[in-house]
Amino acid sequence: MVQSSTLDYPYDEESRKFEKINTKIFESSEEASLLVANEIAELIRSRQADGKNVVLGLATGSTPTKVYDYLVQFHKKDGLSFKNVITFNLDEYYPMEPDSIHSYVRFMNEHLFDHIDIKRKNIHIPDGTLDKEDVRDFCEAYEEKINKAGGIDIQVLGIGRTGHIGFNEPGSSLKSKTRLVRLDRVTRLDAASDFFGLENVPSKAITMGVGTIMAAKKIILMAWGEGKSKIIQQSVEGEIKESVPATFLQHHENCDFILDTAAASSLTRVQTPWLVSECDWNDKLIKRATLWLSEKLDKAILKLTNEHYNEYGMGNLIAEVGSAEHINLKVFNQLQRTITGWPGGKPNTDDSQRPERNTPYPKRTLIFSPHPDDDVISMGGTLLRLVDQGHQVHVAYQTSGNIAVFDDEVIRFLDFATDLQQEDQELEQKLLDVREFLKTKTPGQIDTPEIQNIKGLIRKGEALAACRYCGVDEKNAHFLNLPFYETGAVRKKPHSREDVKITYDLLNSIKPHQIFAAGDLSDPHGTHRVCLQIIYEALEQLVADGAEWLDDCYVWLYRGAWQEWDIADMEMSVPIGPMDMERKKNAIFKHQSQKDAAMFPGNDEREFWQRAEQRNMETAHKYNNLGMAEYEAMEGFVRYHFK
Repeated sequence: MVQSSTLDYPYDEESRKFEKINTKIFESSEEASLLVANEIAELIRSRQADGKNVVLGLATGSTPTKVYDYLVQFHKKDGLSFKNVITFNLDEYYPMEPDSIHSYVRFMNEHLFDHIDIKRKNIHIPDGTLDKEDVRDFCEAYEEKINKAGGIDIQVLGIGRTGHIGFNEPGSSLKSKTRLVRLDRVTRLDAASDFFGLENVPSKAITMGVGTIMAAKKIILMAWGEGKSKIIQQSVEGEIKESVPATFLQHHENCDFILDTAAASSLTRVQTPWLVSECDWNDKLIKRATLWLSEKLDKAILKLTNEHYNEYGMGNLIAEVGSAEHINLKVFNQLQRTITGWPGGKPNTDDSQRPERNTPYPKRTLIFSPHPDDDVISMGGTLLRLVDQGHQVHVAYQTSGNIAVFDDEVIRFLDFATDLQQEDQELEQKLLDVREFLKTKTPGQIDTPEIQNIKGLIRKGEALAACRYCGVDEKNAHFLNLPFYETGAVRKKPHSREDVKITYDLLNSIKPHQIFAAGDLSDPHGTHRVCLQIIYEALEQLVADGAEWLDDCYVWLYRGAWQEWDIADMEMSVPIGPMDMERKKNAIFKHQSQKDAAMFPGNDEREFWQRAEQRNMETAHKYNNLGMAEYEAMEGFVRYHFK
């Protein structure tokens, strides 16, 4: 059986003194999912040997999908049978038809049930088609079926941004049972992109209650990504309260939280380990601790004293290093050296204390943009600086971004084209066909290939307009249209060798001295994560093939569309003045189909230019508070070492 292992975070009792639930932290969600899948498979096999059934409580959403992938793999490759398995799903939207693309019935069939030998009579999912007057009786019967099956052996959970488990929203009671509930606005907002608009998200759902979940013999809650880190910290370390339903799990005697490093990043033993036990100090941890202390006390780095360090659990650091003054000066210099107005390196100067090399000049710079606007949103100021300073800038748009274009944009562009070519009957017929399709299109319905192509062309035209505005030569704009993305639906295909080959070929043709890629992994549907993984795999292949040009190539990761790097992690910070901030916003405005209202805004309702401006200004403000020079705004980068 495939093995997985937890990371080397402190696991002694002292270091976990703030945690009220057992937590296990993994390098990646894949490793964590493998652990959960193995535990489920082992129980199934054990019960089969005893001639007994297994009762599983199952969740939907993006969190458990890899677990289901592994279970399907165990069935097909290892012969794991599911004939003795009985399942009860947590919830279902109401009302909801089972064949809808948003239905959890369809989700479970596509991800698990259609690929294993489970008996259909053993599958139970709340019924979203019931008349309202029949829901109460159904819920009572659902509880009876769980009890008759012997209770749930393993309950799999995800967690919502409000701390909901299942659809038990804030305010749910500890003893609540399966019932019809009204969904919290935050929950509906988080689901809006899946439904192509908040107005299409059902306002109600049928869900198992907190009491139903708590009755399970074993509970496994999984969480991935930084977007879940704050609510995980509250759930694991906070007080039990109805406003965060996941905190009720602290009452359970056999509950594990299975986390990736990003979801665990706000736990005390991960974020501030010096508060729970003595640390083995290294330069990176010293920097993080000093910056944390500076922000905590609202004092510039150079104003921290021995007493401040002692008061916040860092007395052994003072003992090891010698004095606060020594530590402060070291960290201050480290931070100051991350700041540069020359992201391509400053020619004819000493670069020993700068984040980028001064040679060669000019550099070939390749910026990867997962969607057609991530480049200007996340690093528009740096892009402009690179062009202004004479570097040869290429931009590679990894996906078409076609699903993020509103339908009326298609009609607007075709109207324009028809008026421009009034004699073109074929174009006029195309417009009629498009209008007819869009008139009857249901939320989430996949567009025809022709409409997908038009939407892709709209975004391509906007990206080219932004390139022209920034001074990037149009021939240096590369539209990769990676195949994994081109499904016409929110759910994408797994990336393939073809995606990697397209990226490999572009890299090998440009042979850049600098690569910028999106390290912003909290976008709602994981496109950034997949795009970055494809780049990593292409680089690994190039290294294996002995590409000599990689010996003189730096890879920088940017963020900004969905989150920002922590100051302690930033290795290059590029100041942006007021004029360049205006130029950056103007470049973002070229993406008109995303202006005013984006198709997939995530959990932040502001426009992307507003988010970028606020995050860039906040970064500059943090640097200033730490004792650095005062700038209007800053974009931060982390270097990725691929060799």
